[in-house]
Amino acid sequence: MAGLNLAYFFVEMTVALLIGSVSLFADSIDFLEDTAINLLIFVALGWSLHAQAIAGKFMAFIILLPALAAAWQAFTKFSNPTPPDPLALIFTAGGAALVNLTCSFILARFRHHDSSMARAAFLSARNDVLINIAIITMGIATIWTMSGWPDLILGLVIIVLNITAAKEVWETAQEEHLASKALAGEDID
Repeated sequence: MAGLNLAYFFVEMTVALLIGSVSLFADSIDFLEDTAINLLIFVALGWSLHAQAIAGKFMAFIILLPALAAAWQAFTKFSNPTPPDPLALIFTAGGAALVNLTCSFILARFRHHDSSMARAAFLSARNDVLINIAIITMGIATIWTMSGWPDLILGLVIIVLNITAAKEVWETAQEEHLASKALAGEDID
């Protein structure tokens, strides 16, 4: 999954820069985030509960990266919201949806797992599919309106989705941290 995400990062980033799309740019950064999360999960699987909790908190910050990238892109385009090429946007987001749907199906069996790392991976893949559907819809809206505003608005939606996912992962990691303290016989504040 990490290799698939990394490969599509390059595809989506290239198209996003060529057509000037805020939402596609944010989604491409999200593919880089997914690569990092999948590699971290692979490495951290055998770690103690305490170490996994720390890794989960780290992943919560990683999830915020696309939100920050989208915010920066939105800020730079806010004064002149030129529309991205809608057909390139739709086709690129369609490819991203296929990649993310594949990853979601692989991760679906872990969505109720108590691990913050498993939760991070599933939430990230789930959000990615929703974002790709929204980008396709926004591309269709751009065809009708020839406005850059749908792209900027979707960039803001991506920010909200990633902040919500990061909060959920942070809370699960905090629970793991408390559980590791309890198992070690330490006082829980």
